[in-house]
Amino acid sequence: MTSPIVNQIGAVFISVSDIERSKIWYCSLLGLPLDGDVLFGHLYVVPMKGPGIVLDSKIFTSESVLNLPTFHLLTEDIDAAYDFVKASGAEILTDIEHDHWFNFKDPDGNVLMICRI
Repeated sequence: MTSPIVNQIGAVFISVSDIERSKIWYCSLLGLPLDGDVLFGHLYVVPMKGPGIVLDSKIFTSESVLNLPTFHLLTEDIDAAYDFVKASGAEILTDIEHDHWFNFKDPDGNVLMICRI
């Protein structure tokens, strides 16, 4: 039987406690303008290339915080990315490992990863 499910990720949901604060933080992290509206009072779709990120404050609980990265963001310059994230005030969890990746937290404690292309 052929699967009716497309072999593609549409979006990753991240639970956040404050949708406006998170919209500003993620757009700043990614160098994006603060375009787009918060939908239904609790959703913000981060304008990404490829699979999207959907910030959702309605689903936020302490149990929904990502304790491990479930995806990674890309960079061509891992050292510059590390310095940028560190300067933003985000909590850095690892040094740059194997000259390739590092982990840090968003304002709600969700663990994110950045990897060198």
